[in-house]
Amino acid sequence: MLRTFAGLDFGTTNSTLGLAGAGRGNNAGPRLLPVEGEAPTLPSALFFSLEDGKTYFGRAAVFEYVDGAEGRFMRALKSVLGSSLMEETTQVGRMRLTFVELIGRFLAHLREKLEAEARRAEAAGEASVALSDVVLGRPVRFVDEDDDADRAAQDQLEAAARSQGFSNIAFQFEPVAAALYYESRIAAEELALVVDIGGGTSDFSVVRLSPERAQAEDRLSDILSSTGVHVGGTDFDRLLSIAEVMPHFGLGSSTDDGKRRMPVWYFNDMATWHRINTLYTPKIRRDVYALQKEAAEPEKLARFGHLLEHRSGHRLAGAVEAAKIELSDADETLIRLEEPGLDLRAPATREAFEAATAELVARITGAIDAALSEAGVKAEAIETVILTGGGAQVPAVRAAAVSRFSHARIAQSDAFGSVGLGLAIDAARKFG
Repeated sequence: MLRTFAGLDFGTTNSTLGLAGAGRGNNAGPRLLPVEGEAPTLPSALFFSLEDGKTYFGRAAVFEYVDGAEGRFMRALKSVLGSSLMEETTQVGRMRLTFVELIGRFLAHLREKLEAEARRAEAAGEASVALSDVVLGRPVRFVDEDDDADRAAQDQLEAAARSQGFSNIAFQFEPVAAALYYESRIAAEELALVVDIGGGTSDFSVVRLSPERAQAEDRLSDILSSTGVHVGGTDFDRLLSIAEVMPHFGLGSSTDDGKRRMPVWYFNDMATWHRINTLYTPKIRRDVYALQKEAAEPEKLARFGHLLEHRSGHRLAGAVEAAKIELSDADETLIRLEEPGLDLRAPATREAFEAATAELVARITGAIDAALSEAGVKAEAIETVILTGGGAQVPAVRAAAVSRFSHARIAQSDAFGSVGLGLAIDAARKFG
């Protein structure tokens, strides 16, 4: 009997849903399901509208929020897994929901896409789609240097998936999944380093790949090492915002008498995707208003108050993210946010961006060193470097990833799709 199985990549920034076939005579390769219109990627965002009571996902969620609809916008929920926030509830309209429930709602939306594909395949007489089985991607480390929190993060993600009807759940490391997809297209054995720079985490694996090894169900012996750090694209956004944007809102300024500086944590949270919503409380608005009255530069705190009053934090974060992407090709840009009552035009240069994020790049370099050391190989032994994840487009990150491997082939995998495709391949092997 021909069947197809699902791999689900729940990402910090974008998510994908892959399918791959298993069964005699079924030689169809892996593919990504369209999950928003014809797009194979779904931004990992939700918007709970207070105007029509609907929940929007992906680009539609971003549009509703940017368009100024009244409601609650949430993004980068994956970054919450394993953190203390998972023990809390958050207000969504008239409801208080746990973060497991919020993640479950996002996974439920993806499951609806899988169910729609199952109905389409049945009507067309094609291979049936398994709805209870799924391989979920996970970073090598959800939480650095805390094994209990790391295990809790996987358990939380599994609980969210199980609550939506997935009963047979397996996990695969995201960089390994990216390697499985690359492996499906090679003709000879290679020793590869997989560099996966995601939205919230960066993972690195040294793996043996070959057409023959690809047929094995258990690939554990081919994974020579897997390391990871809790550094990703949103961290680069955060440090760019702190360096170039938050000073316009009061970071680093002092009280009028010069005795105290403004509290730093307000600005750190406003620069952090998954912390922004925690600032939208009456108490914090009152506190910031009180700070404004005693500030040496009250106009800056007034701008911060605007962000709180109009819930503009994620719009600002989006502008910072857009500038980061522009700095991949340009030496300088403007971080722009224009809306009634606020006109921000903050210059940013690649040089300043790289200075602000040098520590993040150093941590990535250290994790690559650890992957080589754990595998017991030198850089010269690596034949292929597989780059995946949107963060690998940052020039300083790419340079750190490939500078020691000038002899190796650099394979730029699908930035957002390779993990989902590899998870689907793994699902067909595990369940098929």
